[in-house]
Amino acid sequence: MSIDEKLLEDVIDAVRPSLQADGGDIELIGVDEQGVVTVELTGACAGCALSGVTLSQGVERVLKDSVPGVTAVRAI
Repeated sequence: MSIDEKLLEDVIDAVRPSLQADGGDIELIGVDEQGVVTVELTGACAGCALSGVTLSQGVERVLKDSVPGVTAVRAI
């Protein structure tokens, strides 16, 4: 199954304001054929001790719920 990259970008854009409110941001790096989305957390999120929680409980949950084919989200 291929992932709709436009939808993926739109959903990332929708979660971006909550990250920006805390001084961080997110950038889509890519998606592989297994549905693993790679992102880069920047700004305050890059060095935050809670960035793993933000990624798994926030970003990954929203992307899996909203974008068919997303299986996981990983940060670089």
